[in-house]
Amino acid sequence: MEVDREDGRSQNQLRPLACSRNNLHRAHGSASWSQGDTKVLAAVYGPKAGTKKNENPEKACIEVIWKPKTGQIGKLEKEYEMILKRTLQSICILTVNPNTTTSVIIQVANDDGALLPSAINAACMALVDAGIPTRHLAVSICCCVARSGLVVLDPTKLEEQKMKAFAYLVFPNSVHSVLPEGSPSGQGEPIQNGIITSVTHGIMSVDDYFYCLERGRAASTKLSDFLRKNLQQQSTDSSKAG
Repeated sequence: MEVDREDGRSQNQLRPLACSRNNLHRAHGSASWSQGDTKVLAAVYGPKAGTKKNENPEKACIEVIWKPKTGQIGKLEKEYEMILKRTLQSICILTVNPNTTTSVIIQVANDDGALLPSAINAACMALVDAGIPTRHLAVSICCCVARSGLVVLDPTKLEEQKMKAFAYLVFPNSVHSVLPEGSPSGQGEPIQNGIITSVTHGIMSVDDYFYCLERGRAASTKLSDFLRKNLQQQSTDSSKAG
């Protein structure tokens, strides 16, 4: 049984992806990320000396500021800030630049579904552009459970409103290092089959959740391939420009 999607995609098909880096010249790093008509811009400033209140001065601090397309920031955006901060903290090597703060600004250009995963993907690419030391990259996907019980990947805004539950999942990109030259290697458990962040909304069964994990992990491979090709292409373009 297939879900009838208005844009004609299959239930496991992602929308067209687009990404570019170094969009903002005043930021230390920046990236734009698009999935279909959802578009997010991420800017990284820092690391700057000093940490925020209640942060550990022996480690680097990550600050996330979410800017909606219109209006003031609300409860949902505050939740997004918290999720994004915890996700970035888990992939960054916080001992490299202790007692510093790196600010990540998320500007929503358009929201047509899967907004938080798009923001996480944009933020990760902006960190690479800024040269922030990380253990690995991360890729994020939204998995929805339809009322029929089928799992749908990368929903549009309209599809999100029709689903009974959905999960935001963040997976490690790969074991390929993206550390700046001379940085110490990250320590920790093998990450090939791990999950970094998992946030659910609505009511889903345990079986539904594990199926979301299965489909999300499969989709993360496609996202990882896209990131790798994008980074390689832009590195080639930069070398030619130099």
